[in-house]
Amino acid sequence: MGVEKKFVKNGYDKTQLAEYFSKQLERAGYGGMNINRTPMGTQVTIFAEKPGMIIGKGGRTIHKLTHDLETVFRVDNPQIDVQEVKIPELNAQMMASRLAGAIERGLYFRKAGHNMLRRIMESGALGCEIDIAGKLTGPRKRTEKFVAGNMLHAGNPAMELVDKGFAIAIKKLGVIGCRVRLIRPSVKLPGRFKIIEITIPQETAVMGKKPEGIKELIKAAPVETKPDNVKPDNIKPVPETKKETVPEEIHTGNIEERMHGDVLEHKHSEYDYWHPASRTHKMEE
Repeated sequence: MGVEKKFVKNGYDKTQLAEYFSKQLERAGYGGMNINRTPMGTQVTIFAEKPGMIIGKGGRTIHKLTHDLETVFRVDNPQIDVQEVKIPELNAQMMASRLAGAIERGLYFRKAGHNMLRRIMESGALGCEIDIAGKLTGPRKRTEKFVAGNMLHAGNPAMELVDKGFAIAIKKLGVIGCRVRLIRPSVKLPGRFKIIEITIPQETAVMGKKPEGIKELIKAAPVETKPDNVKPDNIKPVPETKKETVPEEIHTGNIEERMHGDVLEHKHSEYDYWHPASRTHKMEE
């Protein structure tokens, strides 16, 4: 069997199981199922409003379901697990079945749709969409839609985050289809963000001051300036020292001068070496 045929066969088998459970477990408040294939067999999880009715007295009903899965639908080693739905308003399949039942009992479709939409949104759902299609008020079929909140329609998030349910209501004029799509409150919608409010400390709230931001703190920071006329306490003034004036020396005799780099040098006729002109000469006594 090719890969394409295998996927088609798995989808067809899953649809047949869903129709079988919805007919057999209608009184127990059937709310959908989940199939997981493991090496030990096939794990089938059934969500219902009344798990006791699915198990039955002494486990008769659940044994019958297991036998039918193994013989009729050819499921390999089926193991059925039943879980209770605590909030039925957040289960799309249950709401679709209840909506179809209300329409079959004679309730006007528009009133039934608005009542169901209000109940779902009051339970905390992030979004809901209800479609009722069929011969509603005339000879031609039409679709009535009820929408509230946020709803995803395309892409992978619409397949994984949206809970879907479908049921039919049989009337004299024909069959009316009821489809419910909702987003549960625990789902994190992609691309959404929250605005977190800053909590004011108790001391600031008592004083009545607003919390300062980074810009305000930078502007309010004092700039330390040292005035010229103020001297620090830890620095002691240095006493001024008087410079001794050295009388200019008068050179006598034959003196030769030259520039050695940036230094002016001269040589006396009595001596055979050059020395800086600024050098103090020893006075002969």
